[in-house]
Order: sequence, then structure tokens, then C-alpha cells
Amino acid sequence: MHAVPQKQRREGFTLIEIMAVVLIIGILSAGVGLAVAGIVDDAKLNTTQQDIRSLEAALEFYRMDNGRYPSTEQGLRALIEKPTAGPPARRWRKGGYLNKSILPTDGWDSPFEYAQPGSHNADGFDIWSVGNDGTPGGGDDLGNWAPDQSEQ
Repeated sequence: MHAVPQKQRREGFTLIEIMAVVLIIGILSAGVGLAVAGIVDDAKLNTTQQDIRSLEAALEFYRMDNGRYPSTEQGLRALIEKPTAGPPARRWRKGGYLNKSILPTDGWDSPFEYAQPGSHNADGFDIWSVGNDGTPGGGDDLGNWAPDQSEQ
């Protein structure tokens, strides 16, 4: 005699269960993505501010050795290569004024801007980054002037 088979038990997940899990993973991923994006933006900002301070220090050493800051035309390049034009750098330090033989870029891979005399620091120089938007005076410029001044 044959026994009547019991109702077969289904194994696995229903479509609704799978969709619920995918939705939860999507919500968590979006939250983590936004948090990571904020951390990356903060890191770029902090790196840029630190690089500005390092360039300021290197420019001060240049001034101590040569009696003046590099001209705007000589630019920050005078920190890694002895200027051949403009005011002479008579006691330019062999090896330059930066640890590396390349100029740093800001957190968004743009070159730093330099002016001497500066429009914000008339007795010295201005160093600034055009910020994330890549536009001078775009509202997110970072410079070596007072924090309440956000544009060049």
C-alpha cells in the first residue's frame, strides 16, 4: 500500500523576501556611500589646507635665503627650480625648498595659484586653490588668508 505523499515543503525564498533584502541593502549602501563621500571631501579639504601651510613655510625659507619671495611670474616653481628670469635668487638652496622635486596639487588635482604681492596679503603673497569647482572665485576657493574671506 502506498502512503499518500505529504505536501511537499518548498525550499528557498519568495520573490517578496528577495526584494525586501535588496531594498534594505540598497538603503544601507546609499547611507554608507554618502558617509564615505563626506569623508573623502573632508580629506581633500584638509590635505589642501595642509599643503598650503607647507608651501607657506617653503616660501618663508626661500625669502630667508634670497631676501624676497619669488615673483608672481617665477611662481611656486621657484621652490623646486632655481629661477632663471626675474629677480635673481642668489642664494637659492641646492635641492630646492620642498621635500619632493615636484609641486603639490590641491585635493582636486589642480595646481595651486600664487601671487606676490597678494591681493589678500599685500606685504607677502597669496597661495590658493580654486577648490572643487575648478573656478577662480567660485565660492569654494581655499587660500592662506583669513578664513572669512572665501574668494580670491
